Amino acid sequence: MRPPNLISTLGLLVAIGPVASVPAPANLRNSTYYNPILPGWHSDPSCAQVNGTFYCVTSTFISFPGLPIYASKDLINWKMISHAWNRESQLPGASARSTEQQVGMFAATLRYHEGLFYVICEYLGVAARNLGVVFTSTDPFDETAWSDPVTFESDFIDPDLFWDDGGKAYVATQGIVLQEIDLATGELSQPPINLWNGTGGVWPEGPHLYKKDGWYYLMIAEGGTATDHSITIARSRNLTGPYAAYENNPILTNRGTDEYFQTVGHGDLFQDAAGNWWGVALATRSGPEWEIYPMGRETVLFPVTWDEGEWPVLQPVRGKMSGWALPSPTRKLPGTGPFNTDDDVYDFSKGEEIPRNLVYWRVPPQGAISVTERGLQMIPTRNNLTGTPNSLITPEMTGQSGLSFIGRRQTHTLFIFSVDVSFSPASVGQEAGVTVFLTQFAHIDLGIVLLAPSDISSPSEVAPKPGKPQLAFRFRAEGTGTRLRRRLCQFPRRGATGRSDCRLRC
Repeated sequence: MRPPNLISTLGLLVAIGPVASVPAPANLRNSTYYNPILPGWHSDPSCAQVNGTFYCVTSTFISFPGLPIYASKDLINWKMISHAWNRESQLPGASARSTEQQVGMFAATLRYHEGLFYVICEYLGVAARNLGVVFTSTDPFDETAWSDPVTFESDFIDPDLFWDDGGKAYVATQGIVLQEIDLATGELSQPPINLWNGTGGVWPEGPHLYKKDGWYYLMIAEGGTATDHSITIARSRNLTGPYAAYENNPILTNRGTDEYFQTVGHGDLFQDAAGNWWGVALATRSGPEWEIYPMGRETVLFPVTWDEGEWPVLQPVRGKMSGWALPSPTRKLPGTGPFNTDDDVYDFSKGEEIPRNLVYWRVPPQGAISVTERGLQMIPTRNNLTGTPNSLITPEMTGQSGLSFIGRRQTHTLFIFSVDVSFSPASVGQEAGVTVFLTQFAHIDLGIVLLAPSDISSPSEVAPKPGKPQLAFRFRAEGTGTRLRRRLCQFPRRGATGRSDCRLRC
């Protein structure tokens, strides 16, 4: 799994307008539903079905809490029930030591084995080698039930977790290589065993192993995460190979098409309670131009036909899908988390806890964000949302120590939001507001800021006038590329490359 298109997050988002999901009829032989099933930034999905409930995990990079767990009874309504990585004590200091924007929790695998849920992943960017983690839980609806991780070190990414018939556990990673893993200690067998190099596409990664009808099937992603992304498959009678590629590879891709859904790849397969096979993958709603896709990489669902002894047949990803009968629509799930596509209305003045779908950019400073009698309290950090990793700059200024930022994934292309802000800045430069946030190097801010008179302009002013600092409303964009270098308002002031802002007296 490669890292373009991190996140589309709205800071301090209060109300979101709905784009309704359409429940598929359960009484028809074939069902109709619409992709994506997890709109917004939900890349690299991995799913499993346990006792009629479906569970999925997706990537989170350096956002925190990380590795969201979603649950559904019908494959359409998905409730966020917990995060596998939900407290700093699970990985002390890992967030603060990661300097880049596109590191952190890459593609995870979710599996259920002998009464335990497992989430295996790797945290990139904290050392010379990747930090592998294996979280376990007996109850994924209880966030505190996720364990501290068993850790391991790896040179590769995208770990899969597979148990062979004898009970031994194995990890397959990018490459594609296989190692036995001791789930109590994290020890990996050496050297890694090369399984398959794919069909020639770049970045063979995202492996998943399945055993069916006496065959070991190895499904991987190839082609990078741009428009050449695809899913390919091979199989062998032995776990360690040799693996023979399917002659009709790739088994899933939208490359070379004019479909609205592009970059389809990095998939996982699972069965429903009736024994039907399904698959999930990531995709972008970009069209073949692959230029504008503010929703990022989302999770799509497709039916799979997998006859005995045969290769799986994956239905091509489209917006409107038809396939196996879906389970009856229901939202009867335990837990307190929200459903992914629902509206959000927060009233923290009534003591409401911070909702589970709100996230931070890295682990936030202790005490920086809390719920008080007056509402959600945010204590400003020294840096603004923009941070530049540099050995001469403290982590506090780069954002590595956390930001006074809280947001949620953008899950609708059209929405309405509002926020009530109580802000009394004590010194020039202090600012609060809302942001459309991709990374610290790409965001659009609407802020209330205390500025010196020399920094304020208005339509009637030819030159700044002396006086006391004043509150101003600031519209600012930070980023690179031609689109963000355009004039954003009538009274621009430019800073570093790619930055435009305008300031008007309140």
